[in-house]
Amino acid sequence: MKTTSAILSLLFAQNVNAFAPVGFGSKTNMYLSSTISADVKDEAKSDSTAKVAKSFSEDSVKYTTDVDIDQKFKIVEKVDEFEFDPNVRVQTGRYNDREMSVSVPFLKRPTNLDGTHAGDIGFDPLGLSEHLDLYTMMESEVRHSRLAMLAVVGWPLAELLGPNWMLHGPNHISPSVLNGFDPLSFIAVAGILGGLGFFEYKTSLRRVDDTPIGQKHKEDMKNVWRYGVPGDYNFDPLNWYNAFGDTATGRKAMRELEIGHGRWAMVGITAFAAWEALTGHPIVENSMFFHPNALLPFLTIAYFAFGFFYDVKNSDQYLFQIEMNSEGEARKENLQRSVMYATEDAREIAGKAFEKASGGADSASDIFSTLKEKYNSFSDGYTEYSMRNIEK
Repeated sequence: MKTTSAILSLLFAQNVNAFAPVGFGSKTNMYLSSTISADVKDEAKSDSTAKVAKSFSEDSVKYTTDVDIDQKFKIVEKVDEFEFDPNVRVQTGRYNDREMSVSVPFLKRPTNLDGTHAGDIGFDPLGLSEHLDLYTMMESEVRHSRLAMLAVVGWPLAELLGPNWMLHGPNHISPSVLNGFDPLSFIAVAGILGGLGFFEYKTSLRRVDDTPIGQKHKEDMKNVWRYGVPGDYNFDPLNWYNAFGDTATGRKAMRELEIGHGRWAMVGITAFAAWEALTGHPIVENSMFFHPNALLPFLTIAYFAFGFFYDVKNSDQYLFQIEMNSEGEARKENLQRSVMYATEDAREIAGKAFEKASGGADSASDIFSTLKEKYNSFSDGYTEYSMRNIEK
């Protein structure tokens, strides 16, 4: 009898559990079911209905779990409709499906470099992104990139246009750590570097989320982190930042462009300094980049013409492979068609010109014959007239 009562109580607990409110069904119901199940098991030790009680107990626990899962579904927050829109927010994990690095194919992709940020191509052979703060390193790279872009333009301009007393040595090279300084140039360089250092000190811990551009960055990077974008000084007087569109994708594309140019500028200014330190001659001396010549325009046109038709690819089997892309094939067909049409037009124009020239030659021949006849007639008349005068 006691066992039967326990079983009926267990069934009643199931019904209560099923219709219990959300706040009641999680811990209280599980405790009630567990208590009843324990009572059933204790009674079932001395009764022939032990198996039935056990089956009811298992069903009770399973049913309670189902109700809890249903309650969990009720409290799930609404998914942000802009979370996966690349025009509203920067999407994470562009290279998550790649095992190897994009820039160094024989090395595995660094864990923290998944292509989320602008300029991230998986290049970190020393593993610095694993041990140092990623935002700080990105900020440092952007600052060095901007200084390098200024320097790579200012260095040759100083040697081309600057007065000799601001340059160094008998060959008038730009003052630098490797080239050396004159007293006046040292004072100028020290003043410039001091000003830049003070600016960096004052802005190193700046707040970037309370400005118009910072607010856009905060929304753009909401899926990534809460730090905004490295290098943000809220400086865009010409509104070039939205040149690719006033979207998260457009702004990231502009940052990609900036960091790409900045990296090449850092390579370039390092090459300038190394060349002048080794040779002692200015970088603008005997260089096709800084003096008028026909070679540089020819190479530039050839470079862009090559890019219009061909791509350079590498694979697991070949390191350097040139292939004509689909756009190049279409351009080639259009070019051949244009040349064919131009040839036909030129042939037609030449034929018409030849006909006109032939007709003009015939006309000139007729005119010449007529003039010759008139000349002969005039000559004969004059001769006859002269002979008559002589006879008289």
